[in-house]
Amino acid sequence: MLHDTTHAQTDTTIVRQLDTLSADDVPLVGGKNASLGEMISALKETGIRVPDGFATTADAYWRFLEANDLSETIQAELGAWAAGEQSLSETGTTLRTEIRHGTFPDDVAEAIHEAYRTLGSKYNTDAVDVAVRSSATAEDLPEASFAGQQESYLDVRGANAVLSACKRCFASLFTDRALDYRDQQGFDHLEVALSIGIQKMVRADKSGVLFTIDTETGFPDTTVINAAYGLGESVVKGLVNPDQYTVYTPFVDDETLTPILEKTKGDQDRKIVSTGEGGTATVPTTTAEQEDFVLSDEEILMLARWGQTIEAHYDRPMDVEWARDRDSGDLFVVQARPETVQSQQAASTLRTFRLTEEGDRLVTGLGIGKSIVSGPTRVLDSADEGERFEDGDILVTEMTDPDWGPLLERAGGVVTNRGGRTSHAAIVSRELGIPAVIGSETATEVLRDDQPVTLSCTDGDEGHVYDGRLDFETDEIDLEALPDTDTRIMLNLASPAAALDWWKLPVEGVGLARMEYIINNIIEVHPMALVAFDEVDDKGAQRRIEELTRDYDDRAEYFVDHLSRGIATIAAAQHPHPVIVRLSDFKTNEYADLIGGRGFEPHEANPMLGWRGASRYYSDAYREGFALECRALKRVRDEMGFTNVVAMVPFCRTPEEADRVLDVMAKHGLKRGKNDLEVYVMAETPSNIALADKFAEQFDGFSIGTNDLTQLVLGVGRDAERLTHLFDERNLAVKRMIGTLIEQAHAAGRPVGICGQAPSDYPEFAEFLVEAGIDSISVTPDSVPDVLRHVARAEGRAESS
Repeated sequence: MLHDTTHAQTDTTIVRQLDTLSADDVPLVGGKNASLGEMISALKETGIRVPDGFATTADAYWRFLEANDLSETIQAELGAWAAGEQSLSETGTTLRTEIRHGTFPDDVAEAIHEAYRTLGSKYNTDAVDVAVRSSATAEDLPEASFAGQQESYLDVRGANAVLSACKRCFASLFTDRALDYRDQQGFDHLEVALSIGIQKMVRADKSGVLFTIDTETGFPDTTVINAAYGLGESVVKGLVNPDQYTVYTPFVDDETLTPILEKTKGDQDRKIVSTGEGGTATVPTTTAEQEDFVLSDEEILMLARWGQTIEAHYDRPMDVEWARDRDSGDLFVVQARPETVQSQQAASTLRTFRLTEEGDRLVTGLGIGKSIVSGPTRVLDSADEGERFEDGDILVTEMTDPDWGPLLERAGGVVTNRGGRTSHAAIVSRELGIPAVIGSETATEVLRDDQPVTLSCTDGDEGHVYDGRLDFETDEIDLEALPDTDTRIMLNLASPAAALDWWKLPVEGVGLARMEYIINNIIEVHPMALVAFDEVDDKGAQRRIEELTRDYDDRAEYFVDHLSRGIATIAAAQHPHPVIVRLSDFKTNEYADLIGGRGFEPHEANPMLGWRGASRYYSDAYREGFALECRALKRVRDEMGFTNVVAMVPFCRTPEEADRVLDVMAKHGLKRGKNDLEVYVMAETPSNIALADKFAEQFDGFSIGTNDLTQLVLGVGRDAERLTHLFDERNLAVKRMIGTLIEQAHAAGRPVGICGQAPSDYPEFAEFLVEAGIDSISVTPDSVPDVLRHVARAEGRAESS
């Protein structure tokens, strides 16, 4: 509920203290200043710190225009531009010059001077350092964002310097980018006024931006924080690639938990700092700064809590700028405004893009926009080269700022060397609905001008640029039109980065989360090569391991940290529904391909039936490696809070083997039943079915692995090309095994699920599973709509028969 303080829109006060303002004062002081006042007055008691200050009102702006006879000049210049008699650039230059040459009426100047002196007295100085920020009266509304259209000035000192900065803020209302943006958005230029916020400067050693919603997927339960050293300009301008942290916000109020899903270190070789003499400078970061994360876990969680408090107050997702004072170490909120992209998306529709053709990958960075586009590249050094740019071109540049606005509106996609998820290029690309690859580091070197490329941002949180125009397809799913089913439909997931893409799907958890993907693609290193590093003989592997683990005093912690965050991200996407995580099930040849793995794996003639799954976990040759998997799962459940995670043991051949695995897990803190831990078993060997009653005593549920079960029942290798016509999970022998398992498991009170594509590819197989009484069916995300329809029809026929 917003603070219940109201002020008449016709208020002619020249200056207002921020703590007297509320969200109702947007017509008077603009969205930015009204929001600051709202936070100070309504949220101060929650512990959120906002710097003191004051705001000039819209009346001060109109008084300035009147005193300098500027209203008619503005109207005439805008009319000439609209009539095509002069260019946007000519119009903006004329108006800005006229405003900068204007003078403040005496009473307006004196009101600003007096407010500045009052602010200085709070800090025992006549020349308090302040930030001077523009706040347009049509700015920061839920349905539109001005994304830096007006100027801000930092580290301003002295009353006359403040007045000068105020005039420059007024002039910035008529920059080319601001004029063009308002024109595109349909705002009447003569109805928009400018308020100016003057706040005590936070002499920041760290700063950044947070969003209380996932900026790419719209997932509402995470807070995404970008952080950089120095002032926040470096983040917004894309000068550096900032750190990124992702926090699962439903758990942040539980101080016993640390629900930080992601900690990604940025690339920060420079920072913007206050000079202490009324200006800013860009300086190199120190070696220590480049090696460390910007924020501690405690600071990350505090900012996430503040974000949630602010979102709850405004009852909408928010975009919050923050800074940490270098002297006191205190965190401050310096701006807060509504998030304007994901919060406006229709919750009942899911649009997907998929490449149907492969190509050479040229550039990789942060993916913005979850879509695909093809077109020619246009490599530009500055926005002044706009005459070379054509509609639909893929803009390639070092980084963007608001001056690039008119070009971005014409772009098919964007690729930058620098920047993070909250940089100007990222924010504007989201607003325009175009894909962008941000912070690629090498785009301007690798991509040549007028090169046909395909820009794809559909691979988790990464975006890629491919050579040539590749084919792709799109699909729009009406989620409200999908049927409900009694059978639980779940997801098969592997990539943590892609897990949040599918949060809108009407599913009930994850039936199979593949740990192998995280180990192979994110960790990359064989676990035994971390716990027994001195036994790695390959010097190249040693160097690579040292490089990957350089930020960790304990190399084993590198494995546990990355695995736990990956699993937690998948668990967060479906919380509180169950997320069944399969323990590692690499074959020996696959383990050997991990960095440092060759010396720890035997050569097997048939790895498919060799040392895999459960048999590894209690083996002396892998026991220490398995301990790392257990540590990661325990951290996810006990320290991060995701007790919806279910552990699943693959390829468990006998009940005796099951006892040995469960004993090892218990020794590492994963005791079945403790903290509500459930442990499932993969049903993929004939012994799992023949002894289902025995396995049911040891495990809480079964999940059928159709690929292994089919090959072992039919005696057909999964990879035997000449026998592909015989490999069919619809074979009667396989179906009888499945039916037997369901019957015996249900008799013992245990649920049975299945993970595989057959229910999607073959409607008759879905019908068989429903008739057999399967409890859950787990499929890939793109198969969910078809499976829901197949299962709903099968359930309907079963009810009518």
